[in-house]
Amino acid sequence: MIRITVWNEYVHERTEQKIAEVYPEGIHAAIAEFLGKEEDFEVRTATLDDENCGITKEVLAETDVLIWWGHIAHDRVPDEIAYLVRDAVLEGMGLICLHSAHHSKPFRYLLGTSCNLTWRESDDEEILWVIEPSHPITRGIDRYFKLSHEETYGEPFVIPTPDKLLLIGHYSGGEVFRSGCLYERGNGKIFYLQPGHESYPTFRVPEIQMLIRNAIRYLAPAYRQVTACPHVRKITDNAPYVI
Repeated sequence: MIRITVWNEYVHERTEQKIAEVYPEGIHAAIAEFLGKEEDFEVRTATLDDENCGITKEVLAETDVLIWWGHIAHDRVPDEIAYLVRDAVLEGMGLICLHSAHHSKPFRYLLGTSCNLTWRESDDEEILWVIEPSHPITRGIDRYFKLSHEETYGEPFVIPTPDKLLLIGHYSGGEVFRSGCLYERGNGKIFYLQPGHESYPTFRVPEIQMLIRNAIRYLAPAYRQVTACPHVRKITDNAPYVI
């Protein structure tokens, strides 16, 4: 079983009627619902208002892939929680950051940049083009697919050059954006997926669901261990290697 924790700040859905109509049980519940149909997935959810934001060392130790959605409450996530996530990724846990989670503390702390971008909300259509059709994350997706409405993100996107760029988004307003970015940090992998604005039912789109399912299976750790910094003897010494 792949153990998944879906984290959502869960603010918009409880404070804006328009958003509640799209995701009445919250974005985390909508994602957990389709993931829960997979026989090899074990899914739990956590939100900002849970104790410790629902994130502890114990929770992360029992999480193979963490999915993170945030937007207007990034600053309400304590640094110590973000550092727990960062350290878990460096040890080998997978991390999927969705949409406005580009500005989340875990993502920024792992990438080391501002992760700023240009944006507007104008109901633009988005076409997502697959750059790496043979990659496990994009496998099964056609050359492109369309989202009838999505919040517009545009370059420059202040991120390190991705280890793999899997998707490029093109909007009816003219912008292009690196919409599917893959990174390795320490022993862990990170996938950033741009679509998922709270005003639109993006997480009910079959291609988006497929990308997330594929990413979970790709990011699930085959090796998970703290990479220590031991003081060692020469291997030719007739003595224990670690001092």
